[in-house]
Amino acid sequence: MNLKDKVVLITGASRGIGAAIAKKFAVEGSFIIVNYLKNEQLAEHVVKEIEKLGGQGVAIQADVTNEDQVNDMMEQIMDSLGGIDVVVNNALSHYTFNPKTRKTAWELNWSDYQLQWEGNVHGAYNLCKAAMPYMKKQMSGRIINIVSNLIDFPVIPYHDYSTAKMALLGYTRNLAKELGSFGITVNAVSPGLTYGTDSSKETHEDVRESLIDLTPMRRLAMPEDIAGSVLFLASDLSAFITGQCINVDGGLVMK
Repeated sequence: MNLKDKVVLITGASRGIGAAIAKKFAVEGSFIIVNYLKNEQLAEHVVKEIEKLGGQGVAIQADVTNEDQVNDMMEQIMDSLGGIDVVVNNALSHYTFNPKTRKTAWELNWSDYQLQWEGNVHGAYNLCKAAMPYMKKQMSGRIINIVSNLIDFPVIPYHDYSTAKMALLGYTRNLAKELGSFGITVNAVSPGLTYGTDSSKETHEDVRESLIDLTPMRRLAMPEDIAGSVLFLASDLSAFITGQCINVDGGLVMK
């Protein structure tokens, strides 16, 4: 896959999908920046796992919604490593997929939408804005944004979350159009409900079972499933793919 020694920044990588992505890159011999918001202990644990798997890593704290903190993180990466090859925008504002506690359309406030916008779109914007000058200079780069299959199949209407994810897909495609001439690809991965993450732990068993019944592969996604698709989009195998969104949900959404 030609990912050895590539410098890979993964936001929200101290647990769940982000940690699984980090470990996939580690197996390929990449250098991984484990970005985290609060839990330094978890992030350092991921770094240790990266090293056990043959990669190299470092944990850097930064709030992706804070432009100054993101720019400081990017400067640290440049000073220490001299480049950035892959950015995976995985961080998001906290969200719980519980249909019994979700807000309906008439209960939501605009501030609920803004909270999800900040974590999903503003965070990705800050990271891309910080990384683009360096990727343009080296005439290469991979940007991968994590969206959600709820944008195509809102089986449960989590309005604020899925609206922000749809906006992130729009941002992805516009970036792909403008950055292609610099050898930079920009794509999205669209997971289904992913079992074993903080966001899915309150999803009731009956909801999980109904989704499994609708899914051709008869199971929910796991973090490792999402990580595999991210790895593909970061590799040379996908060098001529940009502006695309890959659904990773066992066939629940087919396009």
